[in-house]
Amino acid sequence: METRFKKKSRIIDIGITAVSVALSIGTMLFGISHFGLGEAWPELVLNLFYIACVIMMAMYFFKRLDSQRFNYWSSICVGITVLLRDILFPPPLENYPIHLICLTLSVMLLLMLTFFYARKDWESYTKRNLWLLFIIDMAIAGLYNYVIFVNPINEYTEYLITEIWIRPTIIYGLVACFVSGKEEQD
Repeated sequence: METRFKKKSRIIDIGITAVSVALSIGTMLFGISHFGLGEAWPELVLNLFYIACVIMMAMYFFKRLDSQRFNYWSSICVGITVLLRDILFPPPLENYPIHLICLTLSVMLLLMLTFFYARKDWESYTKRNLWLLFIIDMAIAGLYNYVIFVNPINEYTEYLITEIWIRPTIIYGLVACFVSGKEEQD
């Protein structure tokens, strides 16, 4: 099969992303089966969107999906996960200032996704703008991770930490695809 990217560093970036996301999604699916669907159904919904992103990355990598569709549908999937997990149904945080910071960053991330990816002129994006999406999502995940480590550890902790870091990993892979696609066009 012919791949879209020729540089080994880009292939390694996308390969590492795919493997880590697949392991994370597998862990979350195990957690859903362990805790039961009645208690963990929101994670199943989020995992469906994460799986869709991984499938689209693979299709883009093997030239089965064009750049315009990849940009649009992957931004829709990531945007829906931001909207569901961080804005509509945010995790309960005891620290109210951290909750407000996470909510503000999530709204900013959703607006940036809309601005950067939902336009037709996606070739005009700069690498700095693309990496800013990843940095904001890393900040959100870092704040959630901090709150989890400050609170007492229970049986949900390892699954929560895994779930928190899936989306930044996916955004890293998507940004690597976008940057690579843009470099190939130049």
